[in-house]
Amino acid sequence: MSGGRMTERYGRFRVTRQIGQGGMGVVYAAHDEQLDRAVAIKTWRSQADASARERLLREARAAASVSHPNICQLYDLGEHEGEIYIAMELLEGEPLSARIARSTLPAAEAIQIELPVLAALDALHRRGIVHRDLKPSNIFLTPFGVKLLDFGLARPVDTLGAETMVLTMPGTIVGTPQYLAPEQLLGEPADHRADLFAAGAVLYEMLTGQPPFGAGSRTLAQVFQAILSDQPPALGGAVSIAAIDRVIHRALQKNPAQRYETASAMADDLRAVLRLAESGQVARAQQLRRLIVLPFRVLRPDSETDFLAFSLSDAITSSLSSLDSLVVRSSVTASRFAGADADLETIAAKTDVDLVLTGTLLRAGDQLRVNTQLVEAPSGAVVCSHSSQVPLGDIFALQDELSRRVVEALALPLSARDEQRLRRDVPATAKAYEYYLRANELSTKPNNWGIARTLYLECLAEDPNYAPAWARLGRVNRVLGTYSGESGDAYYEQAKTAFTRALELNPDLSLGHNLFTNFEVELGQAETAMQRLVRRAHERTGDPELFAGIVQACRYCGLLDASIAAYEHAKRLDPQIRTSVAHAYLALGDYERAIATNVEDPPVLNAFSLAALGSAEEAVALLREIDATALPKLYRLYVQGLLNLFEGNRTRSLELFRTFSAETGMRDPCGWYYAGRSLAYLGQADTAMAYLERSVSGGFFCYPWFARDPWVDSLRHRADFRKVLADAESRHRRAMDAFLSVGGDELLGIVAD
Repeated sequence: MSGGRMTERYGRFRVTRQIGQGGMGVVYAAHDEQLDRAVAIKTWRSQADASARERLLREARAAASVSHPNICQLYDLGEHEGEIYIAMELLEGEPLSARIARSTLPAAEAIQIELPVLAALDALHRRGIVHRDLKPSNIFLTPFGVKLLDFGLARPVDTLGAETMVLTMPGTIVGTPQYLAPEQLLGEPADHRADLFAAGAVLYEMLTGQPPFGAGSRTLAQVFQAILSDQPPALGGAVSIAAIDRVIHRALQKNPAQRYETASAMADDLRAVLRLAESGQVARAQQLRRLIVLPFRVLRPDSETDFLAFSLSDAITSSLSSLDSLVVRSSVTASRFAGADADLETIAAKTDVDLVLTGTLLRAGDQLRVNTQLVEAPSGAVVCSHSSQVPLGDIFALQDELSRRVVEALALPLSARDEQRLRRDVPATAKAYEYYLRANELSTKPNNWGIARTLYLECLAEDPNYAPAWARLGRVNRVLGTYSGESGDAYYEQAKTAFTRALELNPDLSLGHNLFTNFEVELGQAETAMQRLVRRAHERTGDPELFAGIVQACRYCGLLDASIAAYEHAKRLDPQIRTSVAHAYLALGDYERAIATNVEDPPVLNAFSLAALGSAEEAVALLREIDATALPKLYRLYVQGLLNLFEGNRTRSLELFRTFSAETGMRDPCGWYYAGRSLAYLGQADTAMAYLERSVSGGFFCYPWFARDPWVDSLRHRADFRKVLADAESRHRRAMDAFLSVGGDELLGIVAD
């Protein structure tokens, strides 16, 4: 283009018409007079210095040497009146960006487009060529297949260049930087894995209609921050969608070393996803919205209603958590922001949410005034606000109204099952609901467990058919039986009765299923729990708590790869999710990861990892710090036993571990293994064997740990140890078969070994 005129010729190519124009140049249709064929001519108004221009030409020539059915063939390259131009295939069809603009793509169609793109990238990468500017507009859909355009040209240097984004007004985005990998933004060397990051971003956009990073941003700084720090919303739907989400999540890792190593490896995982879909199934991904309900702010303290600050937000959280299209952060996470002004940017960064519900409470006589606001995070854009005034005795109606207003404001798609979940668990009386909410608030603190139990019983006296109260009562009875050291058998029986009743009343109660898991594994039913949770997770791939339960159940069965895969999925849905995965990493000997993922309070587990890493002094210091805090009886004995062990006081350590086993009435078979391995380390072989036998027979058969745990090496010569090891292996293999029978490998994208 010169002075507004169309250039008639570029070398041997005669221009016939202009077919496109962008910020960097023009695209023409032309005729190759030498070979008598139609071609496309693309021009660049290059402002690069001589060395950059020479590199551009050199890389283009190398790229032209790659012949692949999914790469737009380059025919020639040259310069004309200061413009660099290339001649290439003239394609029929449309760019992928135009297809996405019309609608999102079903999963199978998106994968069928992504696979040839990856094949093209693999061919380029094998020749040492990196595309550097993969995006939907550079992927062309023709009647004969997918073609990759502009490879090796858009990014002639390994720094952030004007080819991928053009600025007009300062700070305003005109181009498309959303597909650049973090290392490209930071000006670091970028290899072929930057293309795989972009490939993951393109796949995400095909499924959702939006790029994974910076979709709603207005400035480059916001886009850059999103790419460098944020995670895109998880994708929900069928198991095949969860599998695609895993592929995308790996491709979009911030650290290149954690991405796929090759395009072909990424393609292999996508082919496995296609095998998951049933014949003829058309699955569409659903971008899961992420919400946190902050504790409400009490405008004027009142002893009769202050409990609602936490309990009302907790009730809304529980109600909305039942929906398949919404991921709601736990009340435990939300409680960290209680009493503070809501800094949306901080909340969004720490909890990885895009929606925040806030509210205020004010009592006026026998009425309660409630103001709520649902806002986008971190922008602060108001989605909806609501004010209401209800009688104090009608709190449940308020909770139900607020939950439904959130659903309406977000236009969430509700299945028939979702509608049923929202309506199902309604307390019979306002008094029953008040008892329930007060008990929920108290049950978060160990010293209030007994009072919470009494209030749950009061709630159920008012309404014996309120399933959530039965589930919460089961949990309180379980923790009292485990940690109080008093009437353990009675508490466990009452916990079993409560959980059974909750699931009889509502077999679909997520709260009940999730709380029941810890009880099951402690009673030796980890395999049963694992099967139940996997079946449910096939239907609810967007429920992080379900996957947290799978972490626990699989770990007890020795399915450590499955346990870690479930953790990764749960963390993808909720970065703040609390799981027991640190124990799985400890069992695998990955001590750094065990420490990094441990969320237990107090962090006793870290002492084992620190000692294994050669930091026994740090382990002792940690245990002393823990011992100085208020601890339940079980923890106190165990912490002191470990402390004396690491300090070399073997006699005192042995006394404490014996007291631990004799006086606590512990049911947890995993706890018996930890005690047994400690006793083996202390040289108490016979007692250690008794503990290990009880651990396996009680339902903790983590065979991979038994087989490699250095703390029990002193027992390996014994016939009784070999018998216990064989028993653990047999149970472990049976659990693997059970895991496969319910589709655990498909759900988590792994094969048990």
